Parts: sequence; structure tokens; C-alpha cells
Amino acid sequence: MDVRQLRHFAAVAETLHFGRAALKLGMTQPPLSQSILALEAELGAALFARSKRSVALTPFGEQWLIPVRAVLSDLGDLPGIARRLRDGDAGLLELSFVSTADYSILPALVRRFAGLYPAVELALTEATSDVQIEGLVEGRGHAGIIIPPPGGTLPEPLSYRALMTEPLVAAVPDTWIEEGRLPAAAAPLSPAAVIGAPLIIFPRRSAPAFYDLVTGYFNAHGGKAQILQEAVQMQTIISLVSAGMGIALVPASLRHLARTGVRYLPLAGEAPTLETGLAWRRNDATPTLERFLDVAWEVAEG
Repeated sequence: MDVRQLRHFAAVAETLHFGRAALKLGMTQPPLSQSILALEAELGAALFARSKRSVALTPFGEQWLIPVRAVLSDLGDLPGIARRLRDGDAGLLELSFVSTADYSILPALVRRFAGLYPAVELALTEATSDVQIEGLVEGRGHAGIIIPPPGGTLPEPLSYRALMTEPLVAAVPDTWIEEGRLPAAAAPLSPAAVIGAPLIIFPRRSAPAFYDLVTGYFNAHGGKAQILQEAVQMQTIISLVSAGMGIALVPASLRHLARTGVRYLPLAGEAPTLETGLAWRRNDATPTLERFLDVAWEVAEG
């Protein structure tokens, strides 16, 4: 059975006349009749009841015509589908992201891309920067929203472009303010108050630039980070702060992560800033990726 036979069957079913169906198909009647006979032999059932005066669909033929028309309709859609895939208007985009992006640029980026390209399936995966970089180098996924390594140097196959920078703020336990261990919430947190508090932070292997930025703040103000606990998920870090275990220096966009028992305070003076950007394989010509990169630059530029 092939597509040509399905078209032959549909034409005869529409006209209920072998001669008119053959004319419509641009062929002679004998090969059309042979094609239908061969199709019926393969199916093991008659599609048409024939007489000298008329041709009619059998009950089986009437029922089989429904899926045949659906298949032929889908076949007619294939050129359009191919065109949309070629142009990046349909298909798949696999995007990974660090947890901090979930509270900053990711929602706007996803909303804009999905609005422009609703037929593209967007597969989102949360992962730390080191895992994303390794995956992209090994050919997994299309792009990743990462915190770049110190110096911004990525492995050779990858390209990178910054999407945003934002200052760090301190996430502190509410109870510490109530107990007087920290100044009132209206005041920026001094370096001395930060340095004297136990710290909750990402492991360096997961986000070395972020880790160095935070510990560098302590070093720059004559202290040393008293690391109490490490956690790879930002939600976990904020939960530990809520439990009163320590403070965390986090991107300002984390204010969107409201958690009972946590207060976000600005840092006094010039706060360190964190960069977040997009990494992808420079030789990846996937059309949906090209469309996504265009949208990413548009969103990043405001």
C-alpha cells in the first residue's frame, strides 16, 4: 500500500465513477481499476460494490474512507510543516537555566518567545551553570542561561553573550532583625554586619563566578566568609535563611522569591554585581535556536 493507492481510492470514493476518477487523477481507467483491486486484495475486503450501472462504497469502504482522508490531509500539510521547521516557526527548543534566572529574565524571555512562536515546543530544565556548560559541550540542549565562569571564558565550542547584570542584596532572617542582631530593615546592611554573620552560599564548583563574587565582598572589606552551609538550589538557600541559620548574598531579583521569615536588605556602599548570560554552541544552526537568540537580545536590550 502506498500514498498513490490511497489517492486513487479517495478519488473513486468521491466520484463513485472509475472513468471520472481516472480523468481527475490524470490517468487511464484500467490502471486505476488494477490499483483498487490490488488495494482490496491487500486489505482483504472490498472497498466498492460494483455493477454495470453503478459504483458504491461498501460499509467497510465508507468507514475506511474517514482515516484515509485524514492521512491525505496530513500529507498535504507536510510542505507547510517543513517550511515552518526550516524557518524556526515550529519544532523544539531545549533551554536550561540557573535557578536565579527564574526570578529575573527567564519569565519575560519565555513569555516573549512563546508569544511569537507558539508552535515551537519549549523544553525547560533547571540546572547549575557547570552542568549546563558540560551538557552543551557534549551536544545536549540548544542553549543555557548561565552565570559565566570567572573571566567569562567558556570551552571552545561555545558562544556566550551577557543578558543582564544586577546588584547583590542580603537575604537575612527576620528574627535577627527582631532580636537586634542586625540593624533595622530600613537601613542598608553594613559590611561589618555582613562579615560577622554565618554565610549560606552556592558551592564553588556549581557557580564559581558567583561564589568568588560573594567571598570577594568579604575579602574586600577585611574579613573572611564564615561559610555555614552550601546548597545548589536558590530556593534551598532562602529556606535555610528563613530557618535562621545564616544570611545569603543573592541577586536583587530574588526579592521576587517571597518567603516567610526572610527579609531582603540592600548592601551599604557599592554592592557587587552579578552577570547572567546565554551560552550556546556556535556551530548549532537549529532554526528555533536562531529565532530564540534574536528574541533573547531583544528582551535583554529592553
